Amino acid sequence: MLHYKDDVEAVDGLAESYRKLRQEIGKVIVGQQDVVKSVLISLFCDGHSLLVGVPGLAKTLLVNTISKALDLDFKRIQFTPDLMPSDITGSEVMDENRHFVFARGPIFTNILLADEINRTPPKTQAALLEAMQERSVTVAGVNHMLPKPFLVLATQNPIEQEGTYPLPEAQLDRFMFNIFLDYPTYQQEVEIVKNTTSGQKVDLQSILNGDEIMFFQRLVRKIHIADNVLEYAVGLTNKTRPGTGMATDKVNNYISWGAGPRASQFLVLGAKCHAAINGKYSPDKEDVQAVAPFVLRHRVVRNYKAEAEGVSIDSLIQSLF
Repeated sequence: MLHYKDDVEAVDGLAESYRKLRQEIGKVIVGQQDVVKSVLISLFCDGHSLLVGVPGLAKTLLVNTISKALDLDFKRIQFTPDLMPSDITGSEVMDENRHFVFARGPIFTNILLADEINRTPPKTQAALLEAMQERSVTVAGVNHMLPKPFLVLATQNPIEQEGTYPLPEAQLDRFMFNIFLDYPTYQQEVEIVKNTTSGQKVDLQSILNGDEIMFFQRLVRKIHIADNVLEYAVGLTNKTRPGTGMATDKVNNYISWGAGPRASQFLVLGAKCHAAINGKYSPDKEDVQAVAPFVLRHRVVRNYKAEAEGVSIDSLIQSLF
């Protein structure tokens, strides 16, 4: 277990653990620096992440690698149109003594990879809602607590629209971050192909266990944030709401729906963690801006005018700074 003489030393310990994790994950994952950083920030903030990218960008490998570097239980669910809620949560089955017992589903794990989450109908997507928010599952009126820490990392392909069900806003709001994965550079792709077409195997070391992660999750919440930085974060969220006093002209023109209060909470938590992993003991406005695109891009809905004129969500978020 981790032992630090005070919170300042503990924040230094968080930055060091983060550096070691990045190093270990880098043995397998080439490039994708911002993606790895964002997933680790969401982990230390006890939040879930949605990874959006075309097939073949190592989304599944990334999640698997992170779970190995963290000494955590990892399970993967492939979301398909015929997947039922009980396939995720588990169900009551009759044992040999003719008594009903609860058979736990794959959601009872530390890291859950929800692969291609938009391929399953809303009824099954909703099975994740309680787990993501309450960290528990209710089956046949009985509440079952999930193991801690519990992190959902969901993947979504943006280009395959056939046979997909868009995630409802209520579910999207449960994700702390929406992380875009882009194609690797030419040089990175050369390295990836070289590594994956040879016989070499990489042994990953576990850097942190579950108790240590929960220690850092509590530490992030204790980090002090100045009132003006907190007000800046809340102000950013308020600016995304069209027709309100703080909305900018661009927002009124191009956005039909803004972000809710959960965005402000995640902006503050994300900024605290972003400051800590960069060796700072209190976040500033730059830390809020660093996490803002990941927090806001799935909570802000563009209108038809924005889509027709090709105005992207990220450019609208940048304009708020």
